[in-house]
Amino acid sequence: VLNQTKGNNGGWIVITFGWAIAVFVPVFMVGNFSGAHLNPAVTLGFWIKGSITAAQAGQYFAGEFLGAALGSFLVWLHYRSHIEITKDQGAKRAIFCTDPAIRNTFQNFISEVIGTFVLVFAVLFITKATINGQDASLG
Repeated sequence: VLNQTKGNNGGWIVITFGWAIAVFVPVFMVGNFSGAHLNPAVTLGFWIKGSITAAQAGQYFAGEFLGAALGSFLVWLHYRSHIEITKDQGAKRAIFCTDPAIRNTFQNFISEVIGTFVLVFAVLFITKATINGQDASLG
């Protein structure tokens, strides 16, 4: 959505496809080794399931947040010149997060719950991670 990028005005399908690939590829790359701890929701799911300890969850959370900060910095660095020429503050923010088309806190929350459930459920089925000597997957 940033001015003068190849994806400018590409629409939601381009954005959605990009996000899907950005999640799909790393899950398949590291899922069998770590359980795809790429998102705190996944770590929380494994912790609730009892596949990891609180200490392990804390380590994963720290790594995930540090990774998110580093990733955000690299995105900013890479798109810095496009950010500078883009006047729309929402478009600038969109490279780091999403905004609802209609602000309704309850519906927006439910949307996030459903999306997070699908992500965690899929990761738990896709991965064949072994954590602490036990199978940590659902599948």
